[in-house]
Amino acid sequence: MHVSRTIGSALKSCFIRDSFCAVSARCLNTQELFSSFTKSRHPNNFGTSRMSSISRIKVKNPVVDIDGDEMTRVIWSMIKDKLILPYLDLDIKYFDLGLPNRDATDDEVTVQAAEAIKLYNVGIKCATITPDEGRVKEFNLKKMWRSPNGTIRNILNGTVFREPIVLNNIPRLVPGWTQPIVVGRHAFGDQYRATDFAVPGPGRLTMTFTPDDGGAPVTYDVCKYEGAGVAMGMYNTEESVTGFAQACFEFALNKKWPLFLSTKNTILKAYDGMFMRIFAEQYETLYKSKFEASGIYYEHRLIDDMVAQALKSSGGFVWACKNYDGDVQSDIVAQGYGSLGLMTSVLVTPDGKSVEAEAAHGTVTRHWREYQQGRPTSTNPVASIFAWTRGLLHRGKLDGNQALIDWCHDLEASVIQTIQSGHMTKDLAICIHGNKVTAEQYLCTEPFMNKIAETFSELRTGKAARL
Repeated sequence: MHVSRTIGSALKSCFIRDSFCAVSARCLNTQELFSSFTKSRHPNNFGTSRMSSISRIKVKNPVVDIDGDEMTRVIWSMIKDKLILPYLDLDIKYFDLGLPNRDATDDEVTVQAAEAIKLYNVGIKCATITPDEGRVKEFNLKKMWRSPNGTIRNILNGTVFREPIVLNNIPRLVPGWTQPIVVGRHAFGDQYRATDFAVPGPGRLTMTFTPDDGGAPVTYDVCKYEGAGVAMGMYNTEESVTGFAQACFEFALNKKWPLFLSTKNTILKAYDGMFMRIFAEQYETLYKSKFEASGIYYEHRLIDDMVAQALKSSGGFVWACKNYDGDVQSDIVAQGYGSLGLMTSVLVTPDGKSVEAEAAHGTVTRHWREYQQGRPTSTNPVASIFAWTRGLLHRGKLDGNQALIDWCHDLEASVIQTIQSGHMTKDLAICIHGNKVTAEQYLCTEPFMNKIAETFSELRTGKAARL
């Protein structure tokens, strides 16, 4: 595959096959940064004669491709080479959010990736590393950079909707979940934009709000420390919560499923009370009649009660969660349906115009260590493939490109068909056969990708032959 890069006057880190090549970058103005941190990929020779008779679908507008780290980065490249570029004439604006490049650019590349999503309306993101102390030492980082997901979400101010991919042959840890549960996670503020710090010793902690209108500052006593400890200050805004509410109501209407909001307003009377109040106001003024016409409803429940009710339910609802609650509950829901590798994740902005699709899991470090040693891995690419299909599906809807929309549905169907016909990675085989699964019962990473590509090629070739 031939790759052309627009570098401008800045150097950046690049990824050649599976190796990092790290160099430095300087800060540029917005236009220069787009030139520096992006590239357009143009497919040339894909080494598959089966595709020669099928013309690629022209995608009118670009998508933002956000590369990541470790084993998911390897899979990301395979997906593009085997499933995306052979079929689509697509302008890709590429941003390398691999940890070495984030460090080389002082994390400016993350901000520019988010701005590019706002510009082009579609971002498709690979899993990335959020560094801890161990990663700072491993990569010799300048500092412990913040979560790239948190940075992007705060800039886009959207809601993350996570929905399980339900497969007939994958047993569910919660057998009663016969329909999907979609977790809508408020992707702004709270712990993910908090200021936290260590308290070195005895003292008094206060919080002060200073009005912009010249009014008197208001100070709140928080804690009198008798010894060392920790502290945190976090926040949210009415504007962001209103956008969150609207996104959740619209999503539930589209699905024709009831919507539940969970908070702990009995304890956080002002903080969580604002979430509860805004959802109630939005429902009564804008959505109640629409919900009733669709035969669905909205309810607020305490988070502990909602968790219990979710486990007892059969699914088929949208669950609106605050930022941290959504982070935790989405993983529980994913595992309940069989695997974290079977979960879609789409960030939607309040106006519904821009989305960022990503895998709901991490960078699969354990498999990456094996891969570095030249050992075979069996890494599940399904969530990463669905990140591409969900992002491109939005691109198709924005552009009015029915051919692209159909293509996305076909690729998802091919993935599901491949697994339900018995071809799967080790994590899914364990769901069926238990921990004593044998090598004959699963495929390694690339053979599984090849099997999906084969199924997809047969489906698309068959469709083309019928036209």
